[in-house]
Amino acid sequence: MTKLKSSSVAVFCLGVFLASCSDKEPAGDEPAASKPAAFAASDWPAYGGQNDGNRYSTLEQINRDNVAELTPAWQFDMDNPEAPQTQPIVVDGVMYGFTPTLEVIALNGASGELLWSFSGPDGPSDFAGPSRGLSMWKQGDEAILFAGIVDKLYALDPANGQPIAGFGDDGVLDLRTGLPGDTSRFYISLASPGVIFRDSIIVGFRTGENPPAAPGDIRAFDVRTGELVWSFRTIPAAGELGADTWPDNARELQGGANAWAGFALDEKRGIVYAPTGSAVPDFFGGDREGDNLFANSLLALDATTGERIWHFQAIRHDIWDRDFPSPPSLVTVQRDGQAIDAVAQPSKQGYMYLFNRETGESLFPIEEFEVPPSPIPEERAATIQRLPTSPEPFARQTLTADMLTTRSPELNEWAREVFGTFLSAGEFTPFRTDQPVVLIPGFDGGAEWGGSAIDPDKGIIYTNSNDIAWTGQLAASPDGMGFVEALYQAQCAVCHGIDMQGAPPEFPSLTAAAETLSADEIENIIRNGVGRMPGFPAFAPEAVAGLTDLVLNPESAGPSSIEEGSVPSASDEGSAVPYRFTGYHRFFDPDGYPAVSPPWGTLNAIDLNTGEYLWKVPLGEHPELKAEGMENTGSENYGGPVLTASGLLFIGATLFDQKMRAFDAATGELLWEYKMPYSGMATPAVYMVDGKQYIVILTSNARNPKGEQGSAYIAFALPE
Repeated sequence: MTKLKSSSVAVFCLGVFLASCSDKEPAGDEPAASKPAAFAASDWPAYGGQNDGNRYSTLEQINRDNVAELTPAWQFDMDNPEAPQTQPIVVDGVMYGFTPTLEVIALNGASGELLWSFSGPDGPSDFAGPSRGLSMWKQGDEAILFAGIVDKLYALDPANGQPIAGFGDDGVLDLRTGLPGDTSRFYISLASPGVIFRDSIIVGFRTGENPPAAPGDIRAFDVRTGELVWSFRTIPAAGELGADTWPDNARELQGGANAWAGFALDEKRGIVYAPTGSAVPDFFGGDREGDNLFANSLLALDATTGERIWHFQAIRHDIWDRDFPSPPSLVTVQRDGQAIDAVAQPSKQGYMYLFNRETGESLFPIEEFEVPPSPIPEERAATIQRLPTSPEPFARQTLTADMLTTRSPELNEWAREVFGTFLSAGEFTPFRTDQPVVLIPGFDGGAEWGGSAIDPDKGIIYTNSNDIAWTGQLAASPDGMGFVEALYQAQCAVCHGIDMQGAPPEFPSLTAAAETLSADEIENIIRNGVGRMPGFPAFAPEAVAGLTDLVLNPESAGPSSIEEGSVPSASDEGSAVPYRFTGYHRFFDPDGYPAVSPPWGTLNAIDLNTGEYLWKVPLGEHPELKAEGMENTGSENYGGPVLTASGLLFIGATLFDQKMRAFDAATGELLWEYKMPYSGMATPAVYMVDGKQYIVILTSNARNPKGEQGSAYIAFALPE
């Protein structure tokens, strides 16, 4: 169980091209009773700040002149090192967030004092995954706090954290209910919070990336009762638009295309914008022939009915796990003297898409081009893909030999030798069995789940980006494998590798698991998931026991110790696929640093009126390299920026230096930084209590094995 400790800190060292559209008129103004709650400017009432996803605050107390004086105001410590990646919400001076074990907590926004906590009937879970925020519905004196804890949506009283009995089943809704098939086989999790529209909460979910996985239906539920209001099928049923881009019975046989990253909502028009993920499985699409609409798409849905207004599919028949990774943001841009309301969507590849909110017309040119076929005989890769021609991508697209590390002549020689074994031919190069294929940016972006910040007055978007190379490869499934080994290779090797070596820290090596984990702990992790890893509730007890034995005894455990037929068939568990992904591999040098030249992470300011970059700066550093004189390297970064009306851009996100930073939004100049005890692996929130402005961020070193392990919420303010 997470131990919760709050300390008030007195002194610290300051140290989407028109794909299709309908002729439906957007919703107009509604009666006052159904309009959204008017939250105060001092609040941060929704994931992304407001439902528009702009991560923007009108507060100006902290400005360019005094930001250097910022100091920690309070710190709320939690002894579990995992990171729920939460951006808290703040309403009426109370901050609501998650602990690493997915306890919901309410803190006094001025002191960090714990007001209440809620952990559900099963108590805190050491096997919880990310939960990036909460949602608040408010009308008059009535308010409901919505918290997603894995596959359950709770409606809580914000005053005391108690479930509201009239919602769902005594205050909780099982999000698996209503999905097709045997839902007990699905792992789903509300990784990003729902968005509130009038009297509905609209949700997506995270699911597994290998079958069996849930089809990614986007659904709206009544905030008071939990009754289903509408559902949009991202994997279409027979006869629906897009069904011809999937095999028959796709909703029963395939999964994914799920809206896991979160939403943006145009409340006036009544349109919700939903980015979707890849179809399952991620890297071999031989059993899902076709473009697989509406996977890898930005959807504009009528928030009242769930009807599709328009869509844009960025990747056809994705076989690279290039899902839209972050929530979209609403923005108004100027074109030919006219103001156009738009929606901006960053991508893992490092491209920024911009669409007219009502029609889906791309506001920057999008070009279609032929792409190479897959060398895998059973794979039918799309022949045509498309990308925007502006703005320029905010991450590199093709790795060449002149982009390799120059930290030393010896490392450059090593990198050139290894690079010579790769195929590096840019985006949309299909994976193959005979050679690793380079992806740059890698599987973690480009953009990631933290989201972008928007200047609503100037039409500028601020986006942080990863810029390192990864490689991927397929392997043919050998004949004669026993059930357990086949199950491991199909379900587990995608992250932990066919050799169990993984890609630490996100994908840990399993070869030393027996030294740190018991059999019971491994079985719990397989069933329930942990951190980034989803659970596998579909696995029969014998399959879980067999996988546990395989991990604990990799040399002697029985791939053939379980007879076929004593557990669900290999095809039921997804282990009969002819090709499997061999694992995620960063292209790192022998010292553990990216084997490409810096910057390895950047912060970017793009004028969406023109598509021009205003500035681009490295984001983050490796302290030990800086000590050797190698500065401005940038680093991997997870979490996003927030912007204030005073022209300050705040961001944590950097993986290794554990710093919170403030940049001048106009120039990119670094104005303030503070080294925190842990890394800021989340997006900050901005709020005011009793006339005092605060910046709060969740910190954790779960992804930084070099740092001291732990987690804490830390709030910054100006000194008295």
